[in-house]
Amino acid sequence: MQCPIDGTQLVMSDRQGVEIDYCPQCRGVWLDRGELDKIIERSAQASPPPPPQSTRDYREPRERKKKGMSSFLDDIFDF
Repeated sequence: MQCPIDGTQLVMSDRQGVEIDYCPQCRGVWLDRGELDKIIERSAQASPPPPPQSTRDYREPRERKKKGMSSFLDDIFDF
């Protein structure tokens, strides 16, 4: 099969048990029907769970200010 972009012969490769076609010249990837779904399913099973979200302080900036000296930069930037 020829690359639709530049006409180079496509190369077949195996990714997580799914054969995909890619162009070594332009690095384009072409999938047959259902192959993307298989890759997504298999990568979701293999990946570790996401890390817990960091807790963020949503209080008003005046309530968050550190005790002691403050500057106008504290109002502009979220330290």
